[in-house]
Amino acid sequence: MARPRIKDVARHAGVSEKTVSNVINDYAHVSDRTRTVVRASIEQLGYRVNLAGRHLRKGRTGIIALVVPELDIPYFAELARHVIREAEKCSLTVLIHQSGADRAHELAALAGFGSTFVDGIILSPLALTADDLRDRAGFPPTVLLGELLEEGADHVAIDNERAAREATRHLISLGRRTVLAVGGIDAPGLGTAEARTRGYRAALAEAGIAHDPAALVPVDSFRMPAGARAVARVLRDGVRFDALLCLNDQLALGALRTLYEHGVRVPEDVAVIGFDDVEGGRFSVPTLSTVAPDKAAVAKVAVQLLRRRIEEATDPDGADPDGAEPDSTNPDGGDPEGARDGADPDAGRDGVVDGAGPGVQSPQDRIVAHRLVLRESTEGHEGR
Repeated sequence: MARPRIKDVARHAGVSEKTVSNVINDYAHVSDRTRTVVRASIEQLGYRVNLAGRHLRKGRTGIIALVVPELDIPYFAELARHVIREAEKCSLTVLIHQSGADRAHELAALAGFGSTFVDGIILSPLALTADDLRDRAGFPPTVLLGELLEEGADHVAIDNERAAREATRHLISLGRRTVLAVGGIDAPGLGTAEARTRGYRAALAEAGIAHDPAALVPVDSFRMPAGARAVARVLRDGVRFDALLCLNDQLALGALRTLYEHGVRVPEDVAVIGFDDVEGGRFSVPTLSTVAPDKAAVAKVAVQLLRRRIEEATDPDGADPDGAEPDSTNPDGGDPEGARDGADPDAGRDGVVDGAGPGVQSPQDRIVAHRLVLRESTEGHEGR
């Protein structure tokens, strides 16, 4: 028996092939009744989308790459899970690559690993510079995560400076006056640590607390052992403090262990807050207060932006691979809010790039929501 095709589904449902394609691609402008009829026909006929054929017709592989510094850092592992989930909704497969925060590895990823087997890249760079990113002619479409290195690429992040300011304000609101920043960097720069340090210093200034350069506690990595060693060092040096702003949860969890080993009570003697809201912080003793980025929204926005760039690169006319017209009300082909979900509605830079061809949008700078999650490491145990 021949495999059913899209025209068979259309004939069975009494609709056009274009409508069937719109249902398959989950375009929003199809009525609920038509969507139900078409899906019933798909099920009865046993129709399955030929993803390989669809991608090949468009000059694509259906594979995107997610490039992160270290996979065993819980934040990146959790982010990868969300990216895979979002990519599956678009019939995309995710190749995960670990760069080790090495510039050569990040450059190789940016160039598509020297081949054409990935359609696009979601990259969290730590070692690249703005100059590295400036000339990407011939490279695959790319969406950057983290701090903005240059304005010529799509970019998704939280407002790290604002988040650190809010976390530090919370510590100060508890009456803490000697707040150390574990992992803080007192230098100009565009990295995440630099942005969070700026937010920390801004909160101190607002509260009239003089900034002491010694309050920035350097680390050699952003892992738990580094946080433990850093806090052990300041305790050994006799530094007095009543709060710690740790620039990620791994540092904070390491700090909690050292404080416990030295008989320092948390939060009675020292309040501790981290960044990233990783799962381990919900089970530590005490549980960890943290800045929680909306990781699901970061993944959703990044995948939607990359999907649009891939479509621009391989299908400048915007035609759907199964013959459907693009949804004029929503170029992302789904929720009318599209990539705005979870993002600051005023953060995008929309518009058409001069000379870039029809329908090519200017680079998007999307700021995704974050929130403070207050737990025992700053608030104390329930009932106290």
